[in-house]
Amino acid sequence: MIEDATRQVTGWVRTDFGLDLTRVDEVTHGADQHARLWLAHAADGNRYAVKLSGGGTPAGLVVTAHLAGQGVPGIPAPLRTRDERLYADRGGHRLSVVPWVSDQRALDGPMTDAHWRAYGELLAAVHAVPVTDELVRLLPRGGVTYPGIVAATRATAERLREPGPADPAGPPVAELAAVWAAVADQVSTLGGAVERLAAGQRDRPVVVCHGDPHLGNLLLGPDGQVWLIDWDDAVLAPPECDLMFVTDGVLAFAPVTAEQRAAVLAGYGSVDINPVGLAWFLAVRALDDLSDWTRQALDPDADAAHRAMAARIVRGLVSPVGLVTLADAALRDLARPR
Repeated sequence: MIEDATRQVTGWVRTDFGLDLTRVDEVTHGADQHARLWLAHAADGNRYAVKLSGGGTPAGLVVTAHLAGQGVPGIPAPLRTRDERLYADRGGHRLSVVPWVSDQRALDGPMTDAHWRAYGELLAAVHAVPVTDELVRLLPRGGVTYPGIVAATRATAERLREPGPADPAGPPVAELAAVWAAVADQVSTLGGAVERLAAGQRDRPVVVCHGDPHLGNLLLGPDGQVWLIDWDDAVLAPPECDLMFVTDGVLAFAPVTAEQRAAVLAGYGSVDINPVGLAWFLAVRALDDLSDWTRQALDPDADAAHRAMAARIVRGLVSPVGLVTLADAALRDLARPR
């Protein structure tokens, strides 16, 4: 089945993009359940990321093409099809091809001070690009889905409050029920704060944001070069939507140190971070990650390895360096006298 899919994708790339691929290897890391990704070697000697996406919109491809066209460094521009489109439609899925710029993920390190500074410079360059009418039409507002996120969080909390022995999720439901019970007050506080503070975010000026610029989406090159990939979650939002990833780290297994934060912000340049906006985006992301990864951990139709990974991520989210803890701390800081 895997060989058949690889052969099919190779043919599609030749037909749609005019590229002859000599080798195609599927890449299995990543959290997107609606996409498949291959590392493709082409006859022209170059390597490409070939992606077949079944969810979302093509907005990420439009954004990267626009940013690259504006001269923003560190943005791999998608290849055009034979008829000059950014992707090919294959059975309701988007087939896209982007240069494979590096094998070295920032998560795997090592990131030098130069890399951290370049990371900040790249985000600043993205945020400085003018917002066009096309981007306004294509990109959602950052955090706009918060009502659904809060509702999903409360529904999950209710399900786990008194899990029954016949729950189709099986044994993991009891373990995750204990995890959620330990942070019930924090989760409730986050949900209330997201709703209470949302109105203050609606009229703030917005910029183009990656929306998910964690270290798993950052690639490293020599001499401090970096590339930001996977723009499927691109949004229009205040800068804090992206900056929370460098001021607070977001990933429990890859916290950002004070020195690293300073290097990023030195690269970013002068910025007046809005503490309310930062706390709000942290809280929205914390609830979204917590409810979504819990859903995946409890999915009886998912394979055991994926469910176990999802459960580990949930435990990380509520750990002392996890996103739930970071968001709760940011909200507490807002309440302290200035």
